[in-house]
Order: sequence, then structure tokens, then C-alpha cells
Amino acid sequence: MTENIQLEIAKLHDIDGILALQELYLVSNLSEEEKASGFVTTPFSIPQLTEVIGQQGLFIAKDNTRIIAYIFAGGWDFFNQWSIFNYMTTLFPNLKFLDFDITTTNSFQYGPICIHKEYRGKGLITPLFEFMRINIVQRYPLALTFINKTNIPSTKAHTEKLKWTIIADFQFNNNNYFILAYDMNKPVI
Repeated sequence: MTENIQLEIAKLHDIDGILALQELYLVSNLSEEEKASGFVTTPFSIPQLTEVIGQQGLFIAKDNTRIIAYIFAGGWDFFNQWSIFNYMTTLFPNLKFLDFDITTTNSFQYGPICIHKEYRGKGLITPLFEFMRINIVQRYPLALTFINKTNIPSTKAHTEKLKWTIIADFQFNNNNYFILAYDMNKPVI
């Protein structure tokens, strides 16, 4: 990472930069070749971004003033506006991870995470994740997420670099996903 990169909790004035980064890597905007480098699937609107920023659940990295990465971290009450998250929460009673009884109150939906391609592979994911973890752990001891099985770069980054655990898989709308879990009391750095 360069010394110009700052990690911050997103504010309302960051929305335009977040939307610009989202547009670059939204799966519906990418060719098959571009998808192989990773993608995000959920397009967030200005009202949705406003809501998650109000809940202090959006973490960003800036290089000077340019937003180069983001991580969403929201409660299930925020994410229940998308059917895939509602479906995922129905799986909780059957999921196992360490000693956790997985519920919608002790866990949160981590992600999406998006890092500009110029900054991928340079170690940004670890400090950005740790910054988010430190700011969320008092609210939620457990992070859950899902990754499309075709998004191999994301799966590798989370399991190899951040040490997430794949705890299950599921199918939704003809796509196959891994469910991953992370103990938020465990520093990644």
C-alpha cells in the first residue's frame, strides 16, 4: 500500500465515488474475460448507500481523494430487501461454525467488497478488512458472506488471505454460491 491510502468509514459525500467504483466492476457491465478477475453482483442505489452509511456499515479506502475500494457490512434488516439474503438467512439453523449458533442478531452480511484493479494483489484487502473488523466487532461477533463459485479470485482472497472458512454452499437463481464465515474477534493482521 502507498502512504497516500486512507481507510475511512464512508460519509454521504463519498457516494459518487462509491457508485463510480461499483460501475467499473458490476457483473452486468463486464465481459466474460473481465469477470475472471472478479466482480460484484449487487448494484446499490443512492438511497441504499445513504441507509448503509447512516448505519456506519460502509468502509472505504481512498488514494488521496479517489475511492479505490469498499466493503459493505450490514445487518440482515438492511440486506433483507434482496431475495438472495432472505433465502440465505433461512439456511442459518442448519449452518455450523465454531461454537456459534448462527442468527440474524449475532451475525452480519459482509460484502460486497470491491477493490479497483490497479490496487489488487498489493495487500490492500487485509488492512481494509481489519479496519472494518475493528469497527464492527462490538456490534457483531460473526461475519457471513456468500461468493459466487465462478468468482474464483474472491474465493481465494477470502479463504487464503483473510482465512475465512467455507461452511456451506447453496443454489439460487441458477447460480451456485459458497457461504463463508469469519470470527470477528480474530484479528486478521
